[in-house]
Amino acid sequence: MKNSPKNNFPEKNNKKRKRNPEFNYHSKNINSLKGKNKFLSNSSDEKGGKNFKESYKKKSDYSSIKRRKPIFKSNKEAFNKENDIHNELINKKNFDDWIWGKHSVFEALSSERAINRIWCTSEIFSSEKFYILLKDLKLKGVLIEEVSWNRLSQLTFNASHQGVALQLACSKTISLEKLIDFSKKNSSNPIILALDGITDPHNVGAIIRSAEAFDCKGIIIPQRRSAGLTGTVAKVAAGALEHLPVSRVVNLNRALEELKKNGFVIVGLKGDGHLSISNFHEKTPFVVVVGSESKGISLLTQKKCDFLLKIPLKGKTSSLNASVAAAISLFHLTSK
Repeated sequence: MKNSPKNNFPEKNNKKRKRNPEFNYHSKNINSLKGKNKFLSNSSDEKGGKNFKESYKKKSDYSSIKRRKPIFKSNKEAFNKENDIHNELINKKNFDDWIWGKHSVFEALSSERAINRIWCTSEIFSSEKFYILLKDLKLKGVLIEEVSWNRLSQLTFNASHQGVALQLACSKTISLEKLIDFSKKNSSNPIILALDGITDPHNVGAIIRSAEAFDCKGIIIPQRRSAGLTGTVAKVAAGALEHLPVSRVVNLNRALEELKKNGFVIVGLKGDGHLSISNFHEKTPFVVVVGSESKGISLLTQKKCDFLLKIPLKGKTSSLNASVAAAISLFHLTSK
């Protein structure tokens, strides 16, 4: 029979360890150790003994430790600091073109003002007072988003929004049918620009400015995945938005199909297009589709295009800014 695990270890020595009587280990008085240790002895190293005693006192004296001062002296100061940060954020966000509150928004909708975007809760959207107005605006291309109460509070920085808020547009939009009729009446070979996924308002404003300069007859902006006609767009456009009609459509691809039925040729700008824009010599009504810088024209929209044109580049830069590409393409198409 094998021994138990206890038997595998030697017996513990219970003998007490002898201590040196010259040292009192439980003494708190360091002076009692003088003469027993050469490092503490005044005769051998007086300076070393003093340093040791000073360091010992410093370790035990917590009053010498510098504590970090609190950031705020009181709760009132912390509250005021948070309010200052909150007000600073509100000032950075421009609310000059925003309206919120049931009565204010209803009056704005009834007066047929130019509207860029509407945020509302599901209760507001399905209410008798707002349902018909919001449904008609949605068909006209106004982007309407159903959001939660908390999300709307975040957008308005906890203002008394009552479940609905809107952002005004700097210019009114027209329907696609009116844009087609307007372009054909004013030119035999009109050119219309269509923007696909350009969300930067600075790019949209620069494109509108170039389009008006090269006698473009209109701009088509999709309802989603595109910057609206905000104050930034109007500022960058430098007044061109007042002379150029804009149509905001619910679905860009359906709008391109409608333009094809009315005799327009759809031309898309792509970095690796099949044909160089300098070799394109068609003389018909055009729709020039410009995509975003990162993704370009979507695959579904590329299938709707009759031609995919590229701008030949000679340097090492592989792509151009969207507004620059639009300006170059309009120059080539209008100069022939």
